[in-house]
Amino acid sequence: MHFPVRGGVMMRQVGAVKAVDGVSFAVRPGETLGLVGESGCGKSTLGKALVRLYKPTAGSIEFEGREIANLSQPALRPMRCDFQMVFQDPAESLNARMSVGQIVAEPLEVQGIGTPAEREAKVAELLELVGLPASAAQRYSFEFSGGQRQRIGIARALALNPKMLVLDEPVSALDVSVQSQVLNLLMDLQRDFGLSYLFIAHDLAVVKHISDRVAVMYLGKIVELADADTIYHSPKHAYTKALLSAVPHPDPLRERTHQPLPGDVPSPIDPPAGSAFGHRINHPDYEMTVGMDMSLVEIEPDHWVAADPCCLEPEDWAKVQAIRA
Repeated sequence: MHFPVRGGVMMRQVGAVKAVDGVSFAVRPGETLGLVGESGCGKSTLGKALVRLYKPTAGSIEFEGREIANLSQPALRPMRCDFQMVFQDPAESLNARMSVGQIVAEPLEVQGIGTPAEREAKVAELLELVGLPASAAQRYSFEFSGGQRQRIGIARALALNPKMLVLDEPVSALDVSVQSQVLNLLMDLQRDFGLSYLFIAHDLAVVKHISDRVAVMYLGKIVELADADTIYHSPKHAYTKALLSAVPHPDPLRERTHQPLPGDVPSPIDPPAGSAFGHRINHPDYEMTVGMDMSLVEIEPDHWVAADPCCLEPEDWAKVQAIRA
């Protein structure tokens, strides 16, 4: 997903922001895939591209075997019943001029599902499903707390009985006590309805709590992908290790070992020719990565890591070379 950069008198394209660049993964039925990384690494852009809020610059998006990356909006509309999105800030994603009942019923109206009476009954059912009274349908979103507004957003996303939800940092704007309530609600809904989740977040503690597998993203690329336990107990990529070392620990007597990363994140407009993370930390092996294929390699069963000598321990890099030989 590249966004054009325009300049000059004629506003011609002079470059591109490579927000998502060469990402490949699959979400399995009924699982939660966590997507983590620093702010600005392309997580939200990836999620929006997957549900076709953005039309991807190139590549393929398949949902249950059907290609959707290049579908027209009329062809895409009936498929939206199967995948929906919950946004980060419910104060912005819910229309303040519409009642809660109108907000939750809108997907049903767009798809032409049910009579007005049936839609009203469905709205009441959905609100109770997410822990709100049916009477909330008569009120407006700004009358509710942040956690309640997010429940309204979840109810709207569930209106069409989707199979997959893209959750774009759904608890980052909420108080810690409310976060746990919303996370538990999402886990209960997944268990009851067999939903698949792409859970986007930058809080690794939250991701560990809810995810089956975790993908780590850096500057528009996935650099490591494995099940949650493997990522947290046996990370391979240096960036993954840096993220994990920054997670706060509740034990005040435990010595902190976190060292802030040196350098700055490279610009997605002009990314380095070699290892993006190696360039950031000024790694001595950076020059050898220029032009190198650093795509993901299955270093262990179901554990994928970028083939980047700047970011792997010597024994892991030797293993990657042996796999590719």
